Amino acid sequence: MSLIYKLCKQELVRPPDCVKNQTQYEVYMGSVAYGTNNLGSDIDLYGFCIPDKNVIFPHLDGEILGFGKQKKRFGQYQEHHIKSKDGKKEYDITIYSIVKYFQLCMDNNPNMIDSMFIPNECVVSCTPIGDMVRSKRDIFLHKGCFHKLKGYSYSQIHKMKIKTPDKNSKRMELIERYGYDTKYAMHTVRLLLQCEQILTEHTLDLRRNREHLKAIRRGEVKEEEIYKFFDLKERDLEKLYNKSKLRYGPDEKSIKQLLINCLEQHYGSLENCVSIPDKYELIVQKIRRILDENENLVR
Repeated sequence: MSLIYKLCKQELVRPPDCVKNQTQYEVYMGSVAYGTNNLGSDIDLYGFCIPDKNVIFPHLDGEILGFGKQKKRFGQYQEHHIKSKDGKKEYDITIYSIVKYFQLCMDNNPNMIDSMFIPNECVVSCTPIGDMVRSKRDIFLHKGCFHKLKGYSYSQIHKMKIKTPDKNSKRMELIERYGYDTKYAMHTVRLLLQCEQILTEHTLDLRRNREHLKAIRRGEVKEEEIYKFFDLKERDLEKLYNKSKLRYGPDEKSIKQLLINCLEQHYGSLENCVSIPDKYELIVQKIRRILDENENLVR
């Protein structure tokens, strides 16, 4: 049973109906997924749901995008610091519309890609549609991960360097104990190693480096070593990016087909919702684009 549904039954959360009743995939993320959690770690819950058909295909309700009053469409539901009734657990919840989830994964957003590759034991609930997505997760990976993961690692190491958290925060406790924020350091290293793994192996094992990451979080690695690792790995990744045989950009056609398959599994036929051109129509469209692009040359 969906954890969201259970929390609703306990009246701890009040999400939209599509989240309560149509969530297809729920996973534990954050430190639980990376195998670096401790007793005080919050529980991050990510996933996706399928909203009503007219939310994804607004023209079914007569809406013309960009004209007149636009209806508010569901994109995601977030709620933080949800405590269990016994007070022993605290949840941070993010559930996306399947369309937004697919788009973020196609963009190689690190959190979203991680949610596809979490260990089986971190899957909280998964419908046949969730299984469809998880079984095809490799098609979302491309070299864009290099830019995204490197950018996120820059952000983490920058925050590590400035050392200006709220004085009463857990971050300040880390700085006072170890001389630097070991959590930012851990994520810096994690992101770079994940990037290396995707470019090299075209897949992702989130827990491969967990013992090393846990050692960093415990302050067993010197701050200077983190900076040195970052500089060396950054140069290595530049070379690896050029050598990698991973596709340069997303396989949008295959990802779109997977999305359509998921929606058809849920709604039934999409014949009146979306047009899928056959190969001859695609050839005609391509010829038309070429003619339009070269119209001035013809004249």
